[in-house]
Amino acid sequence: MIRIPLDNAGGPKMQDYHHDNQCTWCDGCGDYGIWTAAKRALVELNIAPHEVLLCYDVGCHGNMSDKLLGYRFHGLHGRVIPFAAGAALANRNVPVMAFGGDGASFSEGIGHLVHGLRSNYPMTFVLHNNANYGLTLGQASSLTWQGQPMNTSPNGIPERTLPSMDFVFSLEPTFVARGFSGNIDQLTEILKVAIKHRGFAFVDVLQACPTYNHFATHDYLLERCYDANKEGHDPSNFAAARKLATDSSERIATGILYQNENTPDYYEQLVARQNVKTQAVDEVEKKDVSAWMKKFV
Repeated sequence: MIRIPLDNAGGPKMQDYHHDNQCTWCDGCGDYGIWTAAKRALVELNIAPHEVLLCYDVGCHGNMSDKLLGYRFHGLHGRVIPFAAGAALANRNVPVMAFGGDGASFSEGIGHLVHGLRSNYPMTFVLHNNANYGLTLGQASSLTWQGQPMNTSPNGIPERTLPSMDFVFSLEPTFVARGFSGNIDQLTEILKVAIKHRGFAFVDVLQACPTYNHFATHDYLLERCYDANKEGHDPSNFAAARKLATDSSERIATGILYQNENTPDYYEQLVARQNVKTQAVDEVEKKDVSAWMKKFV
């Protein structure tokens, strides 16, 4: 693997994304790895902080929004995808990355995730998957494993764990990848491909929560995660990708699991925007609506 130097002359550097705000995540939190991989991916793609929009949901991961520089948005719980999608459609010259936790994304915001995948919005969505609500002190999420005692559910969850990857594949996605926060090199490469993808890129990142998740620990993931692409997996094979993604009984497949670049993204399917050379954001202008308002008074 040949890497672009992180201090490449003339291009953005890791230092450009540096913020003086001190990180407040617990020691050993997977957010550190995702935070680093995201910055490295952007730098290696030659994308400067002012050339990308980074959108964050509420959660431990959302505290990343003031731990790096650039255009950043910190939204409401479970609502980051519609905001990010709107921004991506308004100005296709600016890549958009959205970050959300498993709690918000597969509970409060699951409807937005469904339509993000269904609509194939031109954006990257990074799922911080630690199988619990970490910011609110370890409540179980819909992705918490069966039989695991959590705060507010000491006897384990009474519901069935939502099969997240099978659910995602049921929506006929165009890009699905899985990474591990402990493998920053691989996650960097995954994010680079995701950012350049034609439509909605779903990146599931398994991460440790050392304070509240005592089952899928860093060591547990380190022992089981493997790079499926290095073992010959073909990301164009939908059936094989779905099988790999959903079978984690012994080993956990990571890497680019599925990619389809032949499906137009949402914007490309808008008849009204065909042959329009401007971006929607360029067409915004002030309008005098006083005459219209008189009809309502």
